[in-house]
Amino acid sequence: MIRTSQLKVVFSPGTPDENTVLNNIDLQVANGDFITIIGSNGAGKTTLYNAISGTLIPTSGHIFVKGAAFEREITKEPEYRRARYIGRIFQNPLLGTAGKMTLEDNMMICYKKGYKGLRISLNKKMRDIFRDHLRELGMGLENRLSDNVELFSGGQRQALTLLMTVLSKPDLLLLDEHTAALDPHNAEVVMELTLRFASEYHLTVMMITHNMSHALQFGNRLLMLDAGEIIFDIGQTEKAKLKTADIVQRFKAIKRRELDNDEMLLD
Repeated sequence: MIRTSQLKVVFSPGTPDENTVLNNIDLQVANGDFITIIGSNGAGKTTLYNAISGTLIPTSGHIFVKGAAFEREITKEPEYRRARYIGRIFQNPLLGTAGKMTLEDNMMICYKKGYKGLRISLNKKMRDIFRDHLRELGMGLENRLSDNVELFSGGQRQALTLLMTVLSKPDLLLLDEHTAALDPHNAEVVMELTLRFASEYHLTVMMITHNMSHALQFGNRLLMLDAGEIIFDIGQTEKAKLKTADIVQRFKAIKRRELDNDEMLLD
């Protein structure tokens, strides 16, 4: 579905501040994968997302997307084009919605993206469709279509962002610590919605998390990045047998140093 080959990102090359953030990343993401990604701050996780989504052009290497019939290179394709098939949700719950617009207008925008080429107008039929989808969130938002989204809580906005992104029918969904800024209750609600939508809509998902327990509990693959490199890629069968302590020990064996526990949530 998505493949990277020798992907490299170097900031400030040729200067005293040169920093290799991604170092020859080879990664294949298959349709239906739910990949959790861990690594300390500065490991290169968000930079990998930036390269895949088109926010930045890599220094070298290639990115490919595979459709039903053929594979094509998208290394230099602009972000706005990739946004048609790559959805991304950030840690900040305010980034995924337009606060000064009503809920129904926000939903309308995502629907037009999901049904490209169709002329869709905001009418009673569409409002009924929106209410049906919003009921899935269990937050009562189906009764607040005319309210501006800025009136909603952070948890409500992040759940709404998730729903809108799913309804836009992305081929790949990138989750960048999308529950980290929420209180424990809302984080749990949004995570449960994520798992349900991933299953119901047959999504391909990559999820960055600092919580190793979540990384082991969710998804069918686990990647760990360190210093811009993938140091291990664990499949579902092996991952099911691991505990947090096993990850820490494996990191130590590979990198010959201790993992700074303060950089991750190990419980």
